[in-house]
Amino acid sequence: MLDDRMAAAPRFAPPPSPWPADYPEGYAVVDVETTGLARDDRIVSAAVYQLDARGAVQDHWYTLVNPQRDPGPVWIHGLTADVLAGAPLFADIAGELAGRLDGRVLVAHNAVFDWSMLAREYARARSAAPVRQRLCTIALSKELGLPLPNHKLESLAAHYGVVQQRAHHALDDARVLAETFQPSLHAAAAGGLRLPLLACRPLAEWSDTPRAAIGYQRSYRQTGWRPSRKRPACPYPNPGRYEPGGQLVQGMRVAFSGDTSIDRELLEDQATEAGLHVATSVSRLTSLLVTNDPESFTSKITKARSFSTPVIDEAAFTQLLRDVAAAPNR
Repeated sequence: MLDDRMAAAPRFAPPPSPWPADYPEGYAVVDVETTGLARDDRIVSAAVYQLDARGAVQDHWYTLVNPQRDPGPVWIHGLTADVLAGAPLFADIAGELAGRLDGRVLVAHNAVFDWSMLAREYARARSAAPVRQRLCTIALSKELGLPLPNHKLESLAAHYGVVQQRAHHALDDARVLAETFQPSLHAAAAGGLRLPLLACRPLAEWSDTPRAAIGYQRSYRQTGWRPSRKRPACPYPNPGRYEPGGQLVQGMRVAFSGDTSIDRELLEDQATEAGLHVATSVSRLTSLLVTNDPESFTSKITKARSFSTPVIDEAAFTQLLRDVAAAPNR
């Protein structure tokens, strides 16, 4: 566990005045470490920094969580099965965590992921997280036009001069995020920027079936009916095809074919939040097709071949999502 000095209150600049009346009254900066990225993966640690309306730290909290399964990428989060064996189950800490989230906007780096993992854990516990809105710090940094080389947390930290002491430890990542969110929030308020808030909808689709081994992510087929979700129109023009070896660019049209190890809805949400246009079919305008089975003969893959549309797998796509270039002439 981190030394409490690592969880000290961040150094904040004075907030602008007047403050926008339509900004939230409080925030919960969240980071979770998990056994993986798929629907059956579990949380192994969680941290929350409670901030007031202007980003000042009110409290912080951290806990390990026993996932009741293989801990996954220990080489990333450092939490072994022995360390987690005596930790509380998520159901045991769900109430306390809910109290720290209640009435606040959830803030996270790639917030759709942290929210989805929390929502599924609450669904397993036959409950629901008291969160109505989330704010992604990646989206906020893009709205602010911060001159970042990429959208990794370490780059955002470096921009604001925040020292990251232990990457992929939930408490330190949450601290770093709190320290970087506050000046971003002040910059947004000073510029009269509308915060990129998104609604949080409880998730009911989850699995308790663990993966067979470390590093293996099972895929999921749609076995039941799911209401269609109408996504907002992409605000960026289509910049054209993805160039292999290059970056994704906001406005690119991305289509998916076949099974994905990450829940398809989560993957599409990540693409949308990054500024990509999620397409339901492949046409001459499609920038990229993502599939884990490029040799199959689905209609999308067949069309992609006929149009010479670039095709990459899910792993490569998720790597590219970490560093999506801003739309040109924006």
